[in-house]
Amino acid sequence: MRPGIVILALWLGWLISWLLAAMWSNRTEGRPAIGAQIRYRVPMIIGALLMFFPAHGYEGKLRLWHIGSYGAWLCVAGVAIGIGVAWWARIHLGRLWSGHITRKTDHRVVDTGPYAAVRHPIYTGLLLSLLATAVAKGTMLGIGGFLLLLLGIWMKARLEEQWLVQELDEGTYGDYRRRVPMLIPFGPKSD
Repeated sequence: MRPGIVILALWLGWLISWLLAAMWSNRTEGRPAIGAQIRYRVPMIIGALLMFFPAHGYEGKLRLWHIGSYGAWLCVAGVAIGIGVAWWARIHLGRLWSGHITRKTDHRVVDTGPYAAVRHPIYTGLLLSLLATAVAKGTMLGIGGFLLLLLGIWMKARLEEQWLVQELDEGTYGDYRRRVPMLIPFGPKSD
């Protein structure tokens, strides 16, 4: 089996399982206006389209590198690890999870498990998987897609944090922000 097929299978497995798991969530009690959410969704949609545009067999100006079989299998491992981190965080968050920025019934700050290392471990895991996918592709479209997805995820995380400061106890969430980095373990704390 080719590494590219395994990467695609990992992403499809993640997508299907993620959509099915969306049914396992507390009731939504509030969310930011859709206008605020459009700003991060546009780069994420365009980035996803670029990221997953087929590149197998492509040779041309947009090809940046070939990583070889060993490198491709390392990228498969990176995708799998990133998806594993995202699922660990999703399971740890439990019924408070949402695919959108929302306040759920019984919402609270979760600061244990993967949430003790970063405030948004689902995003961190997905970014690792997306970076590994872009490296495996080795094309300008893959890199451009990754950068747009990175921007969109960062914008979503920032909006989510603003929303949480308003919706939850500001002191508790502020303390969490001072103790735990946003996306990168051991990175800046209150960004």
